[in-house]
Amino acid sequence: MPDAPSTAVLFDIDGTLADSNYAHVDAWWRAFRAAGESVDAWRIHRAIGMDSGRLLEELLPDASDEVRDQAKQFHTAFYSEHMPQLRLLPGARELLEAVADAGHAVVLATSAPESELSVLRDLLDASAWVTAETSSEDVEQAKPAPGIIQVALDKVGVAADRAVMVGDAMWDVESSGKVGLPCVGVMTGGIGGDELRGAGAAAVYDDAAAVLAAFRAGEGPIAALA
Repeated sequence: MPDAPSTAVLFDIDGTLADSNYAHVDAWWRAFRAAGESVDAWRIHRAIGMDSGRLLEELLPDASDEVRDQAKQFHTAFYSEHMPQLRLLPGARELLEAVADAGHAVVLATSAPESELSVLRDLLDASAWVTAETSSEDVEQAKPAPGIIQVALDKVGVAADRAVMVGDAMWDVESSGKVGLPCVGVMTGGIGGDELRGAGAAAVYDDAAAVLAAFRAGEGPIAALA
């Protein structure tokens, strides 16, 4: 039996490994209109990556629970229309493979529901390199609450000071920081580097391919795990 990993790299999926954030924006925008509400697309984009319950509280603060539930159901339906067109972002699979080959546990630390995660899992086709994964079923409230991050660490038995998170949103950075885990930010979710650094990102790169290049050059937080 191989030794259990003592280090881990946690990966958000939406906007980090898969080019899906703008599909979520469109789905939520249409969902709000279908539920009789109107929310500007830029505000929706700012909230992508949050736990859906928290997102609905932020974007529909005065709406009833019934309206929020309707919006959530409409989002699920509209987002499913985008699923066949989802694509991986540059370097996504290669980064997972390189991290696994280096001996780190690879954890998909997402709060996506199983219906979305199954599609993303097939898209990544990375089961050979993934040690563990999370989903919305693992916690009552996802990012920016730290539960998903802690569950991910617990699943592989790795301490926060021996792990790194990779994500595209302020919520990834904030939730990681709450458990003392450094977070590498990527800009493929549409959030700028200055804002990710302001939230506490340990380093910021354009995309997963740039994270991989730095890792292979022995630079950045993932390389420092060694």
